[in-house]
Amino acid sequence: MRADNSQHIVDAARRRSECTRAKAVQALRTLDLAGEPVTFETVAKRAGVSRSWLYAQPDLREEIERLRVAHRRDPGSPVPARQRTSDASLLRRLEAANARIRRLTEENKQLHEQLARALGEQRAGTIRTSPPGQCASQR
Repeated sequence: MRADNSQHIVDAARRRSECTRAKAVQALRTLDLAGEPVTFETVAKRAGVSRSWLYAQPDLREEIERLRVAHRRDPGSPVPARQRTSDASLLRRLEAANARIRRLTEENKQLHEQLARALGEQRAGTIRTSPPGQCASQR
């Protein structure tokens, strides 16, 4: 008569299932923290499991769907929330950009005035040096 080894097989299957679940949970956490899209495909690839196994796990399926929706709401921001620029930092950058625009606008205005004066002086000099009855363009 053979010994009943079925308990060893059941234990091995349980350990394999727990390991697979742990890999899937870790893949979910890693993708979410990295700001990468969380889909059944990306979790399956990262965890080394099949997509069909993920669909068959109600709690993992629910979490993947929740994270997938959360990432869709904010498609322009693949960076996790804790790594995103703060509002205060964005405000300082905006203020610096506005100050630069004001400075460049003023410089542009001054250059336009200088050019207008130079062209006016050049034209006045051209008109004075032209012989009577001859246009500056006829020279």
